[in-house]
Amino acid sequence: MPQLPDPTTSGRPESAAAAVAAVPPALTLPLRARPWAWLGPGLITGASDDDPSGIATYAQVGAQYGYAMGWVMLFSYPLMAAIQEISARIGRVTGQGIAGNIREHYSIGLLRAIVALLLLANIINLGADLGAMGDTLKLVIGGSSHFYVASFALGCVWLEIFSRYERYVAILKWLTVSLLAYVATVLVVEVPWREVALRTFVPAITWEKDYLVGLVAVLGTTISPYLFFWQSSEEAEDERVTPGAEPLLAAPQQAPAEIRRIRADTYFGMAYSNLISFFIITTTGATLHAHGVTDIATSAQAAEALRPIAGPFAFAVFALGIIGTGLLAVPVLAGSAAYAVGEALQWPTGLARRPLEAKAFYATIAVATMLGIAINFVAIDPIKALFWSAVVNGVIAVPLMVVMMLMTAKREVMGAFTLPPALALVGWLATAVMAATVLAMLWTWLV
Repeated sequence: MPQLPDPTTSGRPESAAAAVAAVPPALTLPLRARPWAWLGPGLITGASDDDPSGIATYAQVGAQYGYAMGWVMLFSYPLMAAIQEISARIGRVTGQGIAGNIREHYSIGLLRAIVALLLLANIINLGADLGAMGDTLKLVIGGSSHFYVASFALGCVWLEIFSRYERYVAILKWLTVSLLAYVATVLVVEVPWREVALRTFVPAITWEKDYLVGLVAVLGTTISPYLFFWQSSEEAEDERVTPGAEPLLAAPQQAPAEIRRIRADTYFGMAYSNLISFFIITTTGATLHAHGVTDIATSAQAAEALRPIAGPFAFAVFALGIIGTGLLAVPVLAGSAAYAVGEALQWPTGLARRPLEAKAFYATIAVATMLGIAINFVAIDPIKALFWSAVVNGVIAVPLMVVMMLMTAKREVMGAFTLPPALALVGWLATAVMAATVLAMLWTWLV
């Protein structure tokens, strides 16, 4: 194994000047000097978590339980932020994503099982998200939902394959603005904020099967394996395309600025994600639940149910938010699958590569998305599909999180950048909560 640079030498006067000179200028600017530039993988990852399937889950628990699930978004925030920061560190420190690191340091059999299940879960999610987008646009302007499904999918694939990387990342970042639709929605409905605050900070947990099913659904939607793969691989990708940037193992002098950026980007992105989820629960609680509408199966149904209760503006904004978040989530789902498969099979991977330089990687994006289209043309119950997607994600999440925590504790993987104790503690807590969530999910399924 090559000798790693010693980060402790940066304190010497003669090495300090060399270290500063070795850091690209773009990495030395303070975060406040480039507020939009330092938002990237963390913001996109967090926003993509509020995909149409996630919106359906939050709308379901809001309609069924009112404000009783709002506390989950507060509780899950530090857990979600910590595990996503850990994912980002893996990519930025090593210069490759989670799948590449598992291949290098762990069992190939474990890697293949995780990647195969991830691919299955992502394809099901792609189908559900595309279907929700098609159904929603049909509600807004009429026409054929199947035509819209195919159009959305083909448009996403075309942009992901043929757009210049920097431009495509900018498109994804601007799509995160679409989540503000749910801020607008919650502001135009009448919300008893005192009651919302009480239920959020003093939760009334009901130990009944249906409540636990909802709790498991929200936690399973919030902490999802495809987010780990995407953020880790995007950190590695950004490092490859940034002039002068290198993996932190090779350039430890870049670590202080980059770890600050990762933490700011990730914690902001996850806060944005959970705040929007909280607003969706609050909006549907204040409208649907308050008017006795408690049976919501999809995000499109939630939007349609809002129309007679909250008015056409709330309906239109909620609906357009579903489409906007779908346009962000579909490429992230397909891209995370392609990164995982490509790294596992040692293909050339990366959205910054030209199509002919990474044919198999881009083919995986296209095939996964086309299979998502196909799901909408066969007689598959979308609710059952999402249930099985949640089961598969749960099966992947716990062993994957355990591997990530073990990996980030090893110097042979992370060099001098093993996790600090506080982050490791919260990461293991997130893993334990996810394990409990999966066990609860299986219990509710079997009982």
